[in-house]
Amino acid sequence: MTTTVDGRPAPESDSGTGAGAPTGPGTVVAARTEDLFDRDALPAVKGATGTLLRSLLRSRRGAVTVATLLLLLQQAVVQAGPLLVAYAIDRGVPALRRDDFGPLIAVGAGYLVCALGAGALQYAFIQASARVNQDVLLDLRGRIFRHAQALSVDFHERYTSGRLISRSTTDVESLRELLGEGLQELLGVILSVVYICALLLYLDIGLGGFAVLSFVPLYLLVRLYQRRAGRIFSRRSTAIAAVIVKFAETINGIRPVRAFRREEANDADFQVLNHRHELTNGDTLLEMARYVTGSRLVANTAIAGLVLWGSYRVADGTLALGVLAASVLYLRRLYDPIDRLGMFLNSYQSAAASLEKIAGLLAQTPTVPEPTQPRELPATAREHRGREVVFAGVSFAYRTGGEVLPRLDLTLPAGQTVAVVGSTGAGKSTLAKLLARFYDPTEGQVLLDGTDLRDLAVPELRRGVVMVTQEAFLFSGTVAENIAIGRPDATREDIERAAKAIGAHEFISSLPEGYDTDVRKRGGRISAGQRQLVAFARALLADPAVLILDEATSSLDIPGERAVQRAMHTVLRGRTAVVIAHRLSTVEIADRVLVMEHGRVVEDGAPAELVAGTGRFAGLHRAWRESLA
Repeated sequence: MTTTVDGRPAPESDSGTGAGAPTGPGTVVAARTEDLFDRDALPAVKGATGTLLRSLLRSRRGAVTVATLLLLLQQAVVQAGPLLVAYAIDRGVPALRRDDFGPLIAVGAGYLVCALGAGALQYAFIQASARVNQDVLLDLRGRIFRHAQALSVDFHERYTSGRLISRSTTDVESLRELLGEGLQELLGVILSVVYICALLLYLDIGLGGFAVLSFVPLYLLVRLYQRRAGRIFSRRSTAIAAVIVKFAETINGIRPVRAFRREEANDADFQVLNHRHELTNGDTLLEMARYVTGSRLVANTAIAGLVLWGSYRVADGTLALGVLAASVLYLRRLYDPIDRLGMFLNSYQSAAASLEKIAGLLAQTPTVPEPTQPRELPATAREHRGREVVFAGVSFAYRTGGEVLPRLDLTLPAGQTVAVVGSTGAGKSTLAKLLARFYDPTEGQVLLDGTDLRDLAVPELRRGVVMVTQEAFLFSGTVAENIAIGRPDATREDIERAAKAIGAHEFISSLPEGYDTDVRKRGGRISAGQRQLVAFARALLADPAVLILDEATSSLDIPGERAVQRAMHTVLRGRTAVVIAHRLSTVEIADRVLVMEHGRVVEDGAPAELVAGTGRFAGLHRAWRESLA
């Protein structure tokens, strides 16, 4: 539980897995889960899907061309079969009556060559297309991962990690199915249609025209299926993303779930989402059944009509029997892929919906952009590592709410440690986020030694400003790797020196493998206080000019807090520091205290000076002293 500076509990957030949320009847549960569907929507960007697809294939044009040529040749070889049948019936059989075996031998040899050639070309095509497919998927996953890291903090606060996971897994998997199986089916069907229609027209203009006309109702059927299925697959993609989000949120928050007995409520929410996903899957199967039934009806009717008309013409001598046989075989080949085309359309609609969502994600631009002409910070003397920070006419408002900082003019001299206190919602963390440039001001400037933060490239800014948060997030990996995150080129001696300066060396050395101990997911192998010490060692090794401590001790017990405070003295020495404090014990190390209310600084002075006064901070200090008694 978070506490405010006056010792009272901070109000819990309305979101997340807090206790006491009513489950209510099914309609209430459905209304609560509806938000999971609404949050999935990103602003539509016209042409983003086509642009993404072209950019993925542009560098692979040569490989795509080779694969296409192989498929063209393979289909040409495959479609030669019925022509050989026609030749065997109309030429080979009459020749056989004259004891001439040559035409039939030629037909048999031709079939063997076509079979071998089709197999070899199919093998070569699968190899070429598989290479392109895997390269595209590898590129796409990499783009999603890189872009997700590049997007600003406010995007990640709006768009949950579960949805990003869904984009890079479920949606990419839909695209894999299309590229790996469906696309070959589509190209095969298209080439079959083109080849077969051309051959039917070549064999007999009347039968060919009949076959071409039969495609009119099939085309209308396909268009109807595409329109209906496209909407369904878009809903299905959203539905599965909502299931993933709920699952991820529940597992990530398993401790409060178990502590506040949220299992039944979460299960009710999950059942609603899972049922929604089941319904959308059922809708896709129903649309598929309608399409297959309609296409088979059209195909069987067309084949029956062609056989009757062709038989009549064979009987009156206007059509050769071999031509009729070949035409029927071709027509069967023409309609056989129709069911497979339906499966492709399923893959296509699913992949199109997924690609649209991925393209929408990749089209998002950071709200904190890189400068077009980045500047470098001026050099400082080694003994004066701190830099001056100025908030010049700064105002700020989040997208989802009103103005947090109405107007702020504030100067922090180089090397000064400033504690910022105030009630929850006073604007303390917003101040820290603006200084770290997680956000840009709505108006005004944040200056570092006279340089606007918006003019600094991200690497330059991160070398100058580092934030240590309350969570002290550690990544899976060794203790040494976590300390060296801010300076990857650091030697083991540098890492150990930073840990010793902080006071973390002793506990690290006691771990099973010392600095090479894997801290596991989120540093779960070590305590909260130890994670904070590792975070401080990381900050000390990075050697920033400005250090932000955002409630860095609020979640610690008394021994852990004291250990971290000792480390803070080492880390803050010689630097400009902004310390967001909920516990007034943290304020004692500050040179200066700012008391904030409603985004404004209402008190500003040295800790002893404010304690001796009668203002807001003096009252907070008295309440804190009484709480210790």
